[in-house]
Amino acid sequence: MQFDPDVLKAEDTSISMDGKGRWIDNVFIERLWRSVKYEDVYLRSYENGREVQAGLTRYFDFYNRERIHQSHEYQTPDEIYFATAAGEPLAMAA
Repeated sequence: MQFDPDVLKAEDTSISMDGKGRWIDNVFIERLWRSVKYEDVYLRSYENGREVQAGLTRYFDFYNRERIHQSHEYQTPDEIYFATAAGEPLAMAA
């Protein structure tokens, strides 16, 4: 099946993209959700939406405060963010 942008235009719907072929826009979020799925969702048997919400809240707290990231020189996102917010220069490219 081929995507036809005229279908969206006929319904007066705008296409949300920064530019043609901006595949890189999704790379970071896709990598994040891969981590979420493999490190949390697939390991738990959530029974309902409330459990999912509570579980993801716990996971993102862990992800930001405790989980070290190789791309951040084995620091947590919070360590990087709060060091930058305190005026220390960011050591690596975002």
